Amino acid sequence: MKTNKLKITTLSLALILATASILPSCKSLSKTQKGAGIGAIAGGALGALIGKKAGNTAVGALIGGAIGGTAGAFIGRKMDRQAKELETAIPGAEVTSTGEGILVKFDSGILFAFGKAELTDAAKQNIDNLAASLNKYPDTNIRVIGHTDAIGSDMVNNKLSLERASSVRTYAASKGVNFSRLKIDGKGKSEPIASNDTEEDRAKNRRVEIVITANEKMKAEAKTEATK
Repeated sequence: MKTNKLKITTLSLALILATASILPSCKSLSKTQKGAGIGAIAGGALGALIGKKAGNTAVGALIGGAIGGTAGAFIGRKMDRQAKELETAIPGAEVTSTGEGILVKFDSGILFAFGKAELTDAAKQNIDNLAASLNKYPDTNIRVIGHTDAIGSDMVNNKLSLERASSVRTYAASKGVNFSRLKIDGKGKSEPIASNDTEEDRAKNRRVEIVITANEKMKAEAKTEATK
């Protein structure tokens, strides 16, 4: 199990420094305009911190699910707790806490036989443990994103990546995770995180990413706590 934690304090410091340098003389900007500028900085900082750990769809989901500020810190504490539990519960997955979200990444070879979309027995145990955590923390949204390497046609790879994401969703739902929480994407070979020049790098691209973010209920709770 390889686990990474992106400190909220580190991100906050980066945002403060960036905001101070970019928006020092913007007194004429409205609060909405300033908020949009800070939001863009936050997105860029998070994207840079995640780096090449995930494809654009996963990074976009993590950035889009964040609200920032004191409410975001409240969510971050919950996500950190869940990430630590996932670290222990799911062997073979890479778990990254991103402050207000969690990225769980599986090498597709752990979940599926070559060219197949049916979960292996070992994969089912991993998804069992993931589902148990998702059921323990019900106030989150989950996006399952399938990826392939660059070998083969777009048609074949797009179909396989979507079928693999669908297999994960279907099995997780069979273990009690509310189906409506689980969204899927199949990105084929369009979002590599490594080159496709060597087998080692192609293996990195053959993956399933699971993005966990706060749902509206958790965000509302966080905003309420932030005003106390």
